[in-house]
Amino acid sequence: MLNRFLAPVLRDELSFSPAVALLGPRQAGKTTLALQVAQGLPHVYLDLESERDRAKLAQPELYLEGHLDKLVILDEVHRAPGLFPVLRGLIDRARREGQVQGDSAGRYLLLGSASLDVLKQSGETLAGRIAYLELAPLNLLEAGAQAQDALWLRGGFPPSLQAPSLARSLQWRENFIRSYLERDIPQFGPRIAADTLRRFWTMLAHHQGGLLNVAQLARNLGVDAKTAQSYISLLVDLLLVRRLPPWHANLGKRLVKAPKVYVRDSGLVHALLGIATREQLLSHMVVGASWESHCMESLLSCAPPGVSAHFYRTSAGAEIDLLLAWPGGELWAVEFKRSLMPKLERGFHHACQDLQPSRKWVVYPGQESFPVAADIQAVSLHTLCEKLAGTS
Repeated sequence: MLNRFLAPVLRDELSFSPAVALLGPRQAGKTTLALQVAQGLPHVYLDLESERDRAKLAQPELYLEGHLDKLVILDEVHRAPGLFPVLRGLIDRARREGQVQGDSAGRYLLLGSASLDVLKQSGETLAGRIAYLELAPLNLLEAGAQAQDALWLRGGFPPSLQAPSLARSLQWRENFIRSYLERDIPQFGPRIAADTLRRFWTMLAHHQGGLLNVAQLARNLGVDAKTAQSYISLLVDLLLVRRLPPWHANLGKRLVKAPKVYVRDSGLVHALLGIATREQLLSHMVVGASWESHCMESLLSCAPPGVSAHFYRTSAGAEIDLLLAWPGGELWAVEFKRSLMPKLERGFHHACQDLQPSRKWVVYPGQESFPVAADIQAVSLHTLCEKLAGTS
């Protein structure tokens, strides 16, 4: 069984919050993690995609009142939006009856494959009663340092990473994409032709790590900019695409204002582009951007709560690939180089002069750590993931 980085965080939230929403794309391992955390606890699990389990909630208040002494796990909770007012009533009733916070904590664990519906519905009815956690596909600490090449090529979804062959892994990812396009996405947004959205998703993969130009994407797809923007927002809400915002500060510089856009899982990038093997990846024009996004997603999955991610770029060419901003104002600058002899451009040094980050890192494919400059350290992805995880 995989040890997920989020497991102790989830246990801690369940010990404090009456309800916890665990969000993440399908097949990221939400159900497995929920049942793992529930081991040893009295609990009941309901899969709301199952007609039999939905039937149990025909009278939800009556059913849930019979399980007030258990952790209730509600999978695919967007299937039953009417549950949120019921959960609010049960939580508030427990509080009014004088139970201490610890006694009413951890009653409900809600699992969702998208952020948009769950956040909107729960935010309206469970404000102050619910905590949110996001489970990404496997990061490098979870997969193990020895799996770095496989994790980059296959991505972090457990069935893809653990498939018995490259062909099986690629087939799983292609089926995953098709399932999302034909079955899942129509549940969450307006009806969009599957081939149109696949072309759009593939365009984003070709443009991996580039500045978001909605007008250009719209022209290439033959739709208006508003429609293209809605497609991006839908994929972001489904936790499949990341919009990385630029860092804005009053520095007297002309800063780039457009976000960068990434398909979050490198394995899906490669499936969308028809890349089946490491050799094909290394000769493809997306290789650098794919390496960058692979590293970035692992780092952000390991970062402690409250750390925000940005990039920095000025019109003069100063640039930092990833800028981590800590709640107290501390900044870490991270550059990604897919070379065993990483060299930094002037733009990185100029950007560091602008922002004065406290830590400066270069993530490269090797294993040893060494100084690139007096205050800049080259490290492996695994090493920096450990440093981030150790700060939580």
